[in-house]
Amino acid sequence: MNAPTMERRHLPERRAAVREGSAAMSAIDYIAMALLIVGGLNWAMVGLFDVDVVATLFGAGSPATRLIYVLVGISALYSIWTAMKMGRRH
Repeated sequence: MNAPTMERRHLPERRAAVREGSAAMSAIDYIAMALLIVGGLNWAMVGLFDVDVVATLFGAGSPATRLIYVLVGISALYSIWTAMKMGRRH
């Protein structure tokens, strides 16, 4: 039995198809993901230990705390929009 000269996983066409199918994340995507992680961990701390880390660090009701909460909310809306955009592509 003859062995194939090129294994299937090494074919250039296959590698190109993998690259075309996945879109690279932009800087805004990474920022939104980081803010969602911060917001999720903060809510986990509130739920588990009744400690609001963001309010503890920046002061309860301070403009910095409110800004962080707004940015987390905007990143959630952006992630919903990105998910819908990705869903339409497939």
